Amino acid sequence: MTNIYQPFKVKIKKIEKHSDNVKLFRLVREKGKFLKNKQGLIFNPGQFVLAGIFGYGEAPFGPASSPYNDSYLDIVVRRVGTLTEAFHRAKEGDGIFLRGPYGNGFPMDFIEGKDLVLVTGGCGIPPIAAAIEYIIANREKFGRVYLIYGAKTPQDILIKDRLKKWEKDIKVLLTVDEPDKNWNGPVGMVTELIDEIEINAPNAAAAMCGPGPMMDALEKILRPLGISDRRVFVNLERKMHCGVGHCQHCVSGDKYVCQDGPVFNFDEIDKNWD
Repeated sequence: MTNIYQPFKVKIKKIEKHSDNVKLFRLVREKGKFLKNKQGLIFNPGQFVLAGIFGYGEAPFGPASSPYNDSYLDIVVRRVGTLTEAFHRAKEGDGIFLRGPYGNGFPMDFIEGKDLVLVTGGCGIPPIAAAIEYIIANREKFGRVYLIYGAKTPQDILIKDRLKKWEKDIKVLLTVDEPDKNWNGPVGMVTELIDEIEINAPNAAAAMCGPGPMMDALEKILRPLGISDRRVFVNLERKMHCGVGHCQHCVSGDKYVCQDGPVFNFDEIDKNWD
C-alpha cells in the first residue's frame, strides 16, 4: 500500500519564467510515472502536493497541469522566501522531492452538467488551471464555462500559452489593474466583467482561488449572478504554510485549510479570508 506521507524523488524537466518573480517547474518522477487514483487521475483538481529541496524544507503547491497526465506535474512558484529562492536558483535536471497529493479538491463530479464560473487572480491560477484541464478533457459533460482572471499588470498574467488554447473550449475574460501600452483588454476589478457572463443560474456553480481582497469582492459577482453559496467552491491554498496542521498559519474561522480543505463551500469560510 502506498504511503502518502513518504517523500519521493522527482527531477525538474523544464523551467519556464512567467513573470519577474514567478516560475513554472515541470517535474517528472525519477522512476516510472506518477500514480493514478481510482478515477484515473494523478490528483484531483484543487488538491495540493508538498514540494521541497533538501536543506531548505518544503511547502504546499497546487498542481497546475492536467490531472490525467501521469508523465509530469507542473507547479508554479512565486519567489517570496528562503525555500522559493532555492527553487528559483534550481536548474533543469536538478532533483527535488514531493509528497502527496493531499486535501479534498474541487467536487468535479458534483459540478458536471452545470454552467461554471471560474474566478482567479494573481498566483491563484494553478488549481483553477488543473480544473480547466479536467473540464476540457470532459467538455461534453459541462455547460458554458467562463474563466475570469485578474492580475496587477499584463506581465503578471501567468500561463499565457494555455489561456490561448483554452479559448477554443471556454470563455476567457482577463483584466488588469495597471495596463501597459500594449494592453487592449479591460482594466479594473474582476467584478467589472460580470456583464460578459451568461449562465443558467439554477444550474450553475463556481470555483475560486485568489488573494483575500479579490475573493471578498466576488460577492459582487456570484451573488448577482444567482449562484448560491452552497455551489461556490473556494480554494484557500494561499493560506497554507506547513501543509500538515502544525503551524496554524492556515486557520480560517474554525477550519484548518490544510486539514479540512483546501477547498470549502463559500458559506463555510465567508468573512474568514485572512
